[in-house]
Amino acid sequence: MTPAAVLFDCDGVVVDSEGPTFDLLIEDLAAHGLVLTRHQLETDYIGGTIETVATRARAAGARLPQDWVARFYDRMYAMLAAGTPLIPGIVAVLDALDAAEVPYAMGSNGTLEKMSITLGQHGLLSRFRATLSGQALGRPKPAPDLYLAAAAACGADPAACVVIEDSATGARAALAAGIPCLGFAPHGPDAPAARGMAALGVPLFADMAGLPAWLGL
Repeated sequence: MTPAAVLFDCDGVVVDSEGPTFDLLIEDLAAHGLVLTRHQLETDYIGGTIETVATRARAAGARLPQDWVARFYDRMYAMLAAGTPLIPGIVAVLDALDAAEVPYAMGSNGTLEKMSITLGQHGLLSRFRATLSGQALGRPKPAPDLYLAAAAACGADPAACVVIEDSATGARAALAAGIPCLGFAPHGPDAPAARGMAALGVPLFADMAGLPAWLGL
């Protein structure tokens, strides 16, 4: 059945920003004494905010200066502004939703500035009913507030919506809000994020080209 609205995560679902951001985090944390593999980063650190990364990294022995979060945001914004590709096939998904007159909104743990940079360079900001930040709301995922607010922005009953996520943290937020969730897993079912979503009972799909069919469009 076609959902009343579709609620998207941003990084790794609409914009292909996660890989470069992970690489930047690994490099930066290593410079401050915490060496992580990509698998460790994806398993133990991803899905929250940069602030939560800092808290966990310090607990694991990273020697981060007090202003590390602000400094990292500056580096990350500059990198993303230089060019952030879209997830292949996502524009066709938005076009299909528009054709079916299904509203859609975004709920991200990233900052509003980050979404402005990544979505803005592709002219996508105006296509969403709302682009909401869990940090701006003061209730980032896995709290349900962000996706409840996104459903409200679309004028839709949360239970009649669908969330598109790529992390267990985001999937927990959707499920806590009473919203069905689909998990985007382009790196296969054995990737840490995919395993985390599957453990929550979230159905996985690997290619945006197949999403309209999942949504009954």
